[in-house]
Parts: sequence; structure tokens; C-alpha cells
Amino acid sequence: MRVVVLELSARSWLVGARVPGIGRMSRYALAPSAEALAAWLGTAKARAGAAGRTVVRVVLAYEAGRDGFWLARYLEARGVEVYVIQPSSVLVDRRARRAKTDALDVEMLMRTLLAWLRGEPGVCSMVPIPDVAEEDGRRPVRERQGLIGERLALLNEIDGLLATFGITGYRPLRQDRRAQLAALRTPEGNPLATNAAARIGRILARLELVMQQIAELEQARDAVLAKEAASGEAETMIRGLARLKGIGAELATVLVWEAYVRSFPNRKALGAYAGLTGTPFASGSTTREQGISKAGNRRLRSSLVELAWLWLRYQPDSKLAAWFRSRTGSVGSRMRKVMIVALARKLLVALWRFCRDGVLPEGAALKAM
Repeated sequence: MRVVVLELSARSWLVGARVPGIGRMSRYALAPSAEALAAWLGTAKARAGAAGRTVVRVVLAYEAGRDGFWLARYLEARGVEVYVIQPSSVLVDRRARRAKTDALDVEMLMRTLLAWLRGEPGVCSMVPIPDVAEEDGRRPVRERQGLIGERLALLNEIDGLLATFGITGYRPLRQDRRAQLAALRTPEGNPLATNAAARIGRILARLELVMQQIAELEQARDAVLAKEAASGEAETMIRGLARLKGIGAELATVLVWEAYVRSFPNRKALGAYAGLTGTPFASGSTTREQGISKAGNRRLRSSLVELAWLWLRYQPDSKLAAWFRSRTGSVGSRMRKVMIVALARKLLVALWRFCRDGVLPEGAALKAM
């Protein structure tokens, strides 16, 4: 077996390789291309054969990052066993000032991978490698969330500019936004300054483009529910979730593409993926809970918290809503916010079972058809 780790960057790739039984690790700098890496792997295997060593298994690992998963799929198609390491799960030196170079990172990744291969699963976390369809299915969901952020930024920019003139009450999301702009007056009764009005006009042009793109994405999203029959597993789960009260097309789509299309061995792995697991701190006589880890999928986590509040409103007779009320009957708003995260985790697991096994959450109500 040959063990290989890879440190990726835009300008070059640094490869670290080790054959078990040989203490020294070799390092090689390659051009940042899959073809160069595949050629190097072939050459390394041939050299090992010439030296009398037979390499029947090649294990390669790199950290998840900007390059995504295309390289993992490329290498797996060529017989390489690939693992993608979650960067935040790798233990690093905790000193305030530490050396960091690509060479040191390769050594750290090699130690981590070898420990994981020896059967120490706690040494790091491996990211599941999605196929092309799964990765592509998430893009509209994430694009819409990005466009929502852009829309908010443009609205804030307009509000900030008008605030310098003492103008409030402008509503850029209305259809008559340009007529409103022309009618704006300062507290002194003067029209908006020429350059300021022109700048807001250009911001509105960008805003209209963003709104158009959001509408197109939402139209494609809603078309899944309007179809007579689902065309795949993901669409089947989306349509099933959307039948529950309190879950609309957007939340159903986010839950499915960000979580439920993946394979999880158990509910703990699912909760860890969402970043909803606890982080206890206990040392000697000091014991405290630091809250959830937030080390998982932030898009999924925020959507689940939103869903938890909606669940209390639209599913008041469900067992989960009753569980929440029994623990927050006389507590303040702060504790309710803490407990809503616990409800979000329970909902994540309950809806996962509903999608996978058809087990309806106890007491949950379906929408009227």
C-alpha cells in the first residue's frame, strides 16, 4: 500500500508519499493539474515495482477546500482510494505562534491519515464525497441564498444613502420603485441631488436583476411540487416534506439537498453534520456546556432553527411541540432560544426518518389536499 497526501494551492500541489515499512516520507512539487498527479502516481508505482515492491493499493487524502470534490471523483475513477479530510477536525499545535508551511501541513496530514488508517476514527473527520448530481442539486439552493444576501446588501446601501439626506420610508421592493425615487424630497422640500439619484438608479438596476434571478430560481423550485410525479429520490423527499404543515417548498428543498440526499450511519452523524451536537467542557471540578459545535453545515442549521419556530406554530398538537412546551412553560425568552435549538435537532432526525422510512413524526398533521 502506498499512502499519499496532497496539499492543494492555485500555483502548485505538494505531494507527500510514504510506503509502510519505510520511515522516510518523500515530498514532490507538481503542477496544479489532475493529469500531472495521475502521471506521478503511475511513475511512482512503476518505480516501486522496479525496486521490488508491489503496490496493490493507493490511498490518497487532501483537505476539503476551494477545489471541492472533482479531484476525488477523478482519482476514484482511476482506482485510487480517496478521502477528503474536514480541515477543522485536524488537531494543530495550540501555541500562540506556530510555524506553518505547505511542507509542515503535508507532514501533519500524513500523520493524521496514517492514524485514521490504523483505526483511530477520532483523529479527524472525513467528508462524504458527493456525486455530480448531488453536488449540482445543491447549487440552486445556495445560489438563491446568496442572491437573498445580495438583495439585502443593495437595500441597505439605498437606505444608507437616503439617510444622509434625511429621507426615510422609501420602499425599493415595490413595483413603483422608480416613481417613488422621482418623488422623493428632502426635509427642506428639495428633490434628491442629481448624482445621488443617478447612483440609486444604478443600484435599482442591479436590484431588479437580482430579483429577477431569485424569481427564476423560485419558479424552478416550485415546479418540482407542481409536477404530476417525482423524477428521482430527491424530488420524492421534497414532495413528501412539503406535505407537512409548516414546511414550504424552500425549507423542503434545503433539507433534502443539504442533508437528506446524503447517507448517514446514525442520528449522531446526522446531528454532527448539521453542527447541532453539544460541546461539553469538563476539567477537574469545572464543568460547563459551551453550546452547540456549529462545526457543520451552516445553511442547514439556520434553516432548521427557522423550521423549529414554524413547527411550534403549525404543528401545535405534535409530540415534539408538546415536548418543547413541557420544558419551556415558565422559563424566559433566553431559555426558549436555547431549547429551540434542541427542538431543531430533534426535527432534523424525525424528518430524516420520515424521508427515509416513511415514519410520520408523532402527532404531525399533513396539509389538506
